[in-house]
Amino acid sequence: MSNRKTPKIPEITQNQFAEIISLIEKICTEHLNNEYYDLAQELAAKLARKRPSPLLSGRNNTWAAGIIHALGMVNFLFDKSQTPHFSSKALAESFGLSQGIISAKSKSIRDMFKMTQLDLRWILPIVWIITL
Repeated sequence: MSNRKTPKIPEITQNQFAEIISLIEKICTEHLNNEYYDLAQELAAKLARKRPSPLLSGRNNTWAAGIIHALGMVNFLFDKSQTPHFSSKALAESFGLSQGIISAKSKSIRDMFKMTQLDLRWILPIVWIITL
């Protein structure tokens, strides 16, 4: 999807990372954009490299949905006036998960990396330009 180089991932989490990225790529291709994919890949890589990696427990689709949701919270993805827009209900349906499960995973990710709305480390390039 993106022409960015795949980040270096420890061998122990390579399988989880690959499956999570595959799920993220599908959602980003169908509903979001390359910028979301790039940020999601970066966030998934950080989770894969964390010691011990939280990706080693839990389901990969839950991690993928949580990553998208966490980035969506930072970038106002769930605000109908924003582009792209994708509701949390539609996100949950896309992954076959409940909104509560995704929200809880998202919160754990946001807490882990101290992510906040308009967090400059995780903001989409287009949002960055608009907020200047």
